[in-house]
Amino acid sequence: MRELVKKYFEHGLTRRGFARKLAQMGFASAAANALVDDLDASETAPAGSAVMTGTGGDLVVAQTKAAGVEYIFTNPGSFEVGFFDSLLETPGLQLIMGLHEGIVVSMADGYHRVSLKPGFVNLHVIAGTAQAAGQLYNASRDGSALVVTAGLNDNQTWSDETMLAPRPGYDQKEVNRQFTKISWDARNGAGLPLMLRRAFKTAMAAPGGPVYLAMAHYALEAKNLKAEILPASRFMVTPRVRPEAAAVEEAAKMLIEAKHPVVICGDEVWKSEAVPELMAFSEKLALPVSLDRSSYRNFPSHHPNNVGAFSLGLPWVKNGADVIVFIGSRDVGGKVVPATPELPTSAKVIRIGMDTGSMGRNYATDLALVGDVKATLRDLNDAVGAIATKQRLTKMGGERAAQLKAASDARHASVAASVKRNSGQSPVHPDELGAVLARTLDKDAIVLSENITGKYESFRFSHRADEQMYLTNTGLGLGWGIGAATGAKLAAPDRQVVCTIGDGSVMYSASGFWTQKRYQIPVLTVVYNNKNYQTVRQAYHGYQGKMVKTGKYPGMYLGDPDIDFVQLAGSQGVKGEKAATGAELEAAVKRGVEQTRDGNPYVIEVATARYGGGAESTWHDGFRFAETKRKRRV
Repeated sequence: MRELVKKYFEHGLTRRGFARKLAQMGFASAAANALVDDLDASETAPAGSAVMTGTGGDLVVAQTKAAGVEYIFTNPGSFEVGFFDSLLETPGLQLIMGLHEGIVVSMADGYHRVSLKPGFVNLHVIAGTAQAAGQLYNASRDGSALVVTAGLNDNQTWSDETMLAPRPGYDQKEVNRQFTKISWDARNGAGLPLMLRRAFKTAMAAPGGPVYLAMAHYALEAKNLKAEILPASRFMVTPRVRPEAAAVEEAAKMLIEAKHPVVICGDEVWKSEAVPELMAFSEKLALPVSLDRSSYRNFPSHHPNNVGAFSLGLPWVKNGADVIVFIGSRDVGGKVVPATPELPTSAKVIRIGMDTGSMGRNYATDLALVGDVKATLRDLNDAVGAIATKQRLTKMGGERAAQLKAASDARHASVAASVKRNSGQSPVHPDELGAVLARTLDKDAIVLSENITGKYESFRFSHRADEQMYLTNTGLGLGWGIGAATGAKLAAPDRQVVCTIGDGSVMYSASGFWTQKRYQIPVLTVVYNNKNYQTVRQAYHGYQGKMVKTGKYPGMYLGDPDIDFVQLAGSQGVKGEKAATGAELEAAVKRGVEQTRDGNPYVIEVATARYGGGAESTWHDGFRFAETKRKRRV
């Protein structure tokens, strides 16, 4: 899809040719034409557009504001002077500065994931672009709509061996091309507003994703340029594309006739605001709903139809799943090359969503409903009701509904028993830690996790008004959590935002505390300090090699010296405290919540128990360089 859009923008495909390609990818003709219309919307400015004269920077700032941007996430540099000079006297655009390029990208990412508005970033030329790559990877994995801009010190104007410019023979846009939908270099100041509109439109077009625009410093600084500035409504068109009626009817028949259907839901459910429709659909047919590798919890965690993460080991799959329905979900697989298929090969597969690139990527597809998830589920729900009577649906789903509820009750009872069994310890067991947070935080808190081995089963996660919202990333590139929580709070100022983060992850992004204090962004950060890279250690242990036999896990222990995270945050003006028991933690969380309600960020460092293979090991290489010196100065 990315290459097709690029080719169309660069006039390498006609409108008819582009529509034909979309049809070959599974788009209905109406859907394909609607998307082409959307792409065409901003290529020429309609009559009545505002015309502006100014520097290249003036034009960029004006178009950014007209696009509806609230926050400029940035780590600034000297080659962006034309942009920042114009920003200085523009009301309504708030600069949010971070102390590293990676963290400003994660801020914009968190802002987008909560608000579903495009996040806007400005980086510093080639070096800043490269340093942002890890977080751009996370954003690209989850389709976050980010417009990432940067200055450009052009290596094509005089010397190709230039300070803070691309290396000889290379373009700046090549640095992160694999992490963006499209990357551009821009050297014409008068064309910057059009390029920027194109960037916003491409980032937001389904499936979303980051885009990158490098702007030559001389283009930003050029004077007396004239260009049209358009409001967002005239170039960011996001219709709810619907699938063909015949395909909807066929899917409805397949599901009504299925004996053991299973749903796999993904992030397009949240992005299309389709949680209520998915609930209604699953309840009508008593469908077991499993979760894919997602950055949100896209179905209520305590709903009886929620059967947990999808795997071949799920009873609903093992018992002969005959229809698998992917709803806004990427294909299964992708972690490692499996020895055997990870999807039942005998099951019929239905796919619903806009991301055709992920449909059938690893496993076959029998029916694709290409369309907005919310609109498609409404149509499918109506189609099921039109084909099957209420009595038939009740009879068909009654036994399955009872089985789902019994399994759900047993699963939650098991979680409660595990919490009870592991409470009262010091350091705090992750089961108790999660339970304390779940009952102490606001009922609608946004809980960001950069902590793979944390325990979150006690939370009531979903997207309804009285449920907590879970947010993570699937790229697993460390350094995301603190920045993402900062952006999330800016996106949801009236909701409590809590960052739950591992001790190792904090050290990739600790400078984010400075930003929180500078702008009084009241995020509560809970650091799980187990002095370990626990996820990696568990992988080492699973290998069952020499490390297991010796109890030595190189590079895993993070003590000696111990890191004081309260002091680390305190050095940047953020107050905090430590907790080593569940009672201390609950009291600390209540104090932290009060601090955030007063407008202050706050940090709680929790001494957390390790678990899993090798948990008891504190071994680390005792190398001391100073002791190897043969000569000492007096």
